[in-house]
Amino acid sequence: MPWRGPEYKGEFPSLGWLVGEWIEEHCVIPDGDRLGEPYLLTDEMWQFLVHHYRLRPDATEDQWQSAWSYRRSQLVRPQKWGKGPLTAAMICAEAVGPVRFAGWDADGEPVGREWATPWIQVTATSEDQTDNVYRALTPMIEEGPLADWIPDTGETRINVPGGGYIEPVTSSKNARLGQRITFAVQDETHCWIQSNGGWVISTTQRRNLSGTGGRAVETTNAWDPSEQSVAQLTAESSVKDVYRDHRKAPVASLKNKAERRRALRVVYGDSAKRPNGWVSLDRIDAELLEIAEKDPAQAERYYLNRVVAGTGSWLDRDRWDARTDTVRGLPPKGTRVTLGFDGSDVDDWTGIRLETLDGYQFTPVYGPDRRPTIWNPADWEGQVPRLEVDAAMHEVMAYYDVVRGYFDPPYWDTEVDTWADRYGEERVVPWHTWRTTQMHAAAERLVTDVTKKHTTFTHDGCEVTGTHVANARKAARPNGKYVLRKASVGQKIDMAVVSVLAHEAAGDAIKAGLAAVKKKSYVYTGG
Repeated sequence: MPWRGPEYKGEFPSLGWLVGEWIEEHCVIPDGDRLGEPYLLTDEMWQFLVHHYRLRPDATEDQWQSAWSYRRSQLVRPQKWGKGPLTAAMICAEAVGPVRFAGWDADGEPVGREWATPWIQVTATSEDQTDNVYRALTPMIEEGPLADWIPDTGETRINVPGGGYIEPVTSSKNARLGQRITFAVQDETHCWIQSNGGWVISTTQRRNLSGTGGRAVETTNAWDPSEQSVAQLTAESSVKDVYRDHRKAPVASLKNKAERRRALRVVYGDSAKRPNGWVSLDRIDAELLEIAEKDPAQAERYYLNRVVAGTGSWLDRDRWDARTDTVRGLPPKGTRVTLGFDGSDVDDWTGIRLETLDGYQFTPVYGPDRRPTIWNPADWEGQVPRLEVDAAMHEVMAYYDVVRGYFDPPYWDTEVDTWADRYGEERVVPWHTWRTTQMHAAAERLVTDVTKKHTTFTHDGCEVTGTHVANARKAARPNGKYVLRKASVGQKIDMAVVSVLAHEAAGDAIKAGLAAVKKKSYVYTGG
């Protein structure tokens, strides 16, 4: 029979309740003064399990590989929250517990069964990092009821009865395409970047899991958005079948103790609640303050669970996000706006942003599918679609009253000249971003209007633009000035530059009197 249906509003079927009960019955605390006592899940952990093992209401046993609502999950929590022991407990369940969907019982409740030959990988970019989970896993087995069930635990491999096993894996060694793994814990993915093999191992494991119907859990601290880590790629992906659990701290000043403690209580949640919590917020707060003396961004990422760019960032992502207007949407036809355009050839992004003369910046849309005017060359086989861009520019110019546009011309000189001839030189103005004095002033103008309290600047919350803003770094130039640069080769900042151009055009247009409402003229005919 199918699932029984919801008994309360919002209920969904999940094997997580059964898996959680199994964990509490068979797993033990792996270290500390309570070593060997039953490992009990907190409410937050229950929530994560129930969502990770969420089932589709129409799932059938014969199609068990597609029974899950989510292919994989991501858990973002601060240091010492307990990610390692939780995933160790999940590994135990995936090894010998009822984690594979086996249909519905007579009451319409989900039924689980064990994998016949589980192959589980504990994954990181180095052996030291795999220890985060593996050193919690072995005593969790050896010091409790599972010792008789899984008697063969070693430093480099745990053999599971029936021919399965659990192994630590690193990006530099033993993760190969074609391995028929059934479960993977991908640990500390904020450290998984392209240069250390993190991108390759993550995609390799996901492909391997797809062949067996297996799934992965990704655990991480908050990431530096300038590094393009696997954690960031997962969080920013548009796919809907990945469960993301990221408890974010409210904005807090590191210098204000009351704000810090309020933020810490939010992100540490159950792990810091007495009497059963294991985290001392006094100790965490002390560590946070010491690290913040030299690297405040790191302190916020590791202890406040906030996505903050590293030292040298141009504009803090939280400050940018705080200016989001979630109500206004796309302005109506004929709205007077300024335009920013930055074009690339094959490697970087190309984009258009507009700004109304009352300070609202947004990404317009074009074409029959109403696509945003942002072009990623990766979507076009490495070549920016110039005819698409030209069509979009024509539509934007016709729909809005563009009073001034600043265009960064490299690679697009011919198009910019054509647009100037087509729409007027006062509307299409070449604006070279390599000019230090002008670019520094324009970047600072936007920073000021984003960060100062009494300015009216807002924006549409465009995710790509927000990411590019967070990626941007200050590249020092003489006399205390700077231009914008990427933090690494894989980063993109093009839409941040486009936003600077649109905002600079708006400021100059207002200065030139273009914000004034045009008065209608009347001719007296007598009478």
